[in-house]
Amino acid sequence: MAREDNRRDRRDSREETPEFADRLVAINRVSKTVKGGKRFGFAALVVVGDQRGRVGFGKGKAKEVPEAIRKATEQAKRQMIRVPLREGRTLHHDIEGRHGAGKVVMRTAAAGTGIIAGGPMRAVFEMLGLQDVVAKSIGTQNPYNMIRATIDGLTQESSPRQVAQRRGKKVADVLKKADAEVAEA
Repeated sequence: MAREDNRRDRRDSREETPEFADRLVAINRVSKTVKGGKRFGFAALVVVGDQRGRVGFGKGKAKEVPEAIRKATEQAKRQMIRVPLREGRTLHHDIEGRHGAGKVVMRTAAAGTGIIAGGPMRAVFEMLGLQDVVAKSIGTQNPYNMIRATIDGLTQESSPRQVAQRRGKKVADVLKKADAEVAEA
């Protein structure tokens, strides 16, 4: 009995989590030819995020558009990743993401730059909460592959705290070394 209560509590707390914003990136109508004519279905691609460092994407297929969007949103909420942001507005370092023929280059930007990126990447950055970033997609215009490449790059993002912890040093030591290398160049 206690186990069921714990499950119910966890489920309730999950539903009370902060509300996520979602963005419909692409919707595709597909048809299947059958004996009586054509049957249409819809595929939706949705990006979901809390605009404070968490983002995810999902795809859903159904006979009706709203149902496809609902399925995609649910999948996106299940597949969220956390990305460390510098000052809550930009990336810590330049990164490159790849998926299939798609390659995405993302660079940090000064305050006030804004989001300079193509359609699907822009949706990911807005849902993530980035305010200043410069990005370029190379090799594909397929929104699925662009989003996957962007998410791949964002998973490689690491904050100075994570680097210091991995190397067994203090954050100040890691940042000093990076500043010294910039001064030499």
